[in-house]
Amino acid sequence: MKNSQHRHRQLPPTEGRTAHDQRETASGASPLRVVPTAHDATGDDAVPAWVKRRVLLLNATFEPLTALPMRRAVVLLVCGKADVVHDDPEGPFIRSAGFSVQVPSVIRLRTFVRVPYRARVPMTRAALMHRDRFRCAYCGSKAETVDHVVPRSRGGGHSWENCVACCASCNHRKADKLLSEIGWTLRAQLVPPKGPHWRLLATTKELDPSWLAYLGEGAA
Repeated sequence: MKNSQHRHRQLPPTEGRTAHDQRETASGASPLRVVPTAHDATGDDAVPAWVKRRVLLLNATFEPLTALPMRRAVVLLVCGKADVVHDDPEGPFIRSAGFSVQVPSVIRLRTFVRVPYRARVPMTRAALMHRDRFRCAYCGSKAETVDHVVPRSRGGGHSWENCVACCASCNHRKADKLLSEIGWTLRAQLVPPKGPHWRLLATTKELDPSWLAYLGEGAA
């Protein structure tokens, strides 16, 4: 009986390769490389600003769904599940052997995702500021805080119909008084916002200008 000879394939040296690169090579995937721009020259230990940015994800119907972390957005692009709608002209290019894309600001799913219907948009500070356009509901100056029209100490609720964006001066002057007691009026009717984009606005205060075309009138 002949002795079988085992042949072992020699692996390439791993010196200079990160554990992440080794895992990607083993799985057959081509590791991604970031080609930096002048804006990223902030030192080896600094995290580039584009890494911390979020990306607007649109449904296949261009309906806004959510704001993704940059890493998740790039994964969707690499896997062919989404396409770039708008990129960041000042961002770097992300490249691999068969893939190249500039850092995106808006991407769109290739297939439609059904979103469960929810009747009422949750009220958050960010959404309230967007509804009132970051202006004081009493004087129209820049809003800095949130005020309860009917103070909570006098039975007012924490709801769309009783909360407004407010400047610090008006908030201090109004205190726990009713509007009828000080002769003030509201600049607009207080109504809950409607529309799918408001769910995104409820969790996102800073908006990329390229998102506005997809977020409706309330985001402007």
